[in-house]
Amino acid sequence: MAKVFLICGKICCGKTTYAQKLCKKKNAVLLSVDEITLALFGQHCGDKHDEYVERTEKYLLNKSVEVINKDINVVLDWGFWTKAERESAKGFYKSRNIECELHYIDINDETWKYRLNKRNNAVLANETSAYYVDDNLAAKFASIFEVPSEDEIDVIYQGDIDEF
Repeated sequence: MAKVFLICGKICCGKTTYAQKLCKKKNAVLLSVDEITLALFGQHCGDKHDEYVERTEKYLLNKSVEVINKDINVVLDWGFWTKAERESAKGFYKSRNIECELHYIDINDETWKYRLNKRNNAVLANETSAYYVDDNLAAKFASIFEVPSEDEIDVIYQGDIDEF
């Protein structure tokens, strides 16, 4: 039976790059909250952003079950920043007898700052359709992020995503 891979890590840590490579390796479908919210609402949806993200996540959870039931692996690329989010997703799949793996992207602060800068430059140059992450947004997400405990992690990835 197919399974789902949850990609966990800080904003701009390389989750999407990792997720895309994992999809090729596991012959999986990528379901991305950012991809949908950016396509539908653009960069600046203000106070509605959290609501849009929550609704998109709920939709993608249900869509993932449909895909998995077709015996196709699914990679969920949306951070799973808090323990509560990770537990909720794992519980969702466990209740449906769907195997679930949490892959954690672990990077140091220097690499994180480099990737933030690289992404922001690409966004400003219209080379990517990702969110621009200013200092306030980076600080907000850094304060929200909860590093997963060892017992939560199935696969930990440390290193250069380009080498994966």
